[in-house]
Amino acid sequence: MNKKLIAGNWKMNGSLTANDVLVRAILTGLAPEASAVCDVAVAVPAPYLAQLQSLAVGSSLALAAQDVSTHEMGAYTGEVSAVMLRDFGVRYALVGHSERRQYHGETDHVVALKAQRALAAGITPIVCVGETLAERENGQTEAVVKRQLAAVIHLNGHCISEVVVAYEPVWAIGTGKTATPEQAQQVHAVLRAQLAAASDKGARIRLLYGGSMNATNAAQLLAQPDIDGGLIGGASLKPTDFLQIVAAAQSC
Repeated sequence: MNKKLIAGNWKMNGSLTANDVLVRAILTGLAPEASAVCDVAVAVPAPYLAQLQSLAVGSSLALAAQDVSTHEMGAYTGEVSAVMLRDFGVRYALVGHSERRQYHGETDHVVALKAQRALAAGITPIVCVGETLAERENGQTEAVVKRQLAAVIHLNGHCISEVVVAYEPVWAIGTGKTATPEQAQQVHAVLRAQLAAASDKGARIRLLYGGSMNATNAAQLLAQPDIDGGLIGGASLKPTDFLQIVAAAQSC
């Protein structure tokens, strides 16, 4: 069984004061032995990486970025490279989140490039895939997520075993709607088979579920055979809820 990973995605939320309170509460609630069975990370807005690096020093809480540039360096105003992220102790980077695909026009190829940049810098990309409500209703779920993942597999080859994949049905992100454990497992099984076909280490690649996972439904979702953790949105901003999800992962 894969070691679970619970990663909080703060999105564009936070302040120096609020971050301090939130992270200290999370660190207080994380049992020292928890890291043996569950990895915990938070993906924070880029301006707060230095603050989080300082707050988390000496703890098991890992730092994640919410995005990474396709470029290594140069005249790309506003971009943040993987090497820069590594300077701040970043362990994970989200790539291909549906909000980046939708609002910033990121294509499957761009997402694959970002994963490649992260891997080259020693950062684990958390590759997000997922279908819209219209795509699900048209029976396209499997085709969509396989296409999105195939681009990353194609560009990253044997390194694919080093990524984390997060299935986030777009219709369940921030809506309060959640895929049933059975629906989520069905898609995770498809992704697992695709990864197994691409790598002999496919079984060890961690698959996260994202899409309104919360303290109430986490245990049922995390009990599914191919769900190795969660990418947590709104609940990651509430320390009690976030810690309850971590506790559910530890008990699975």
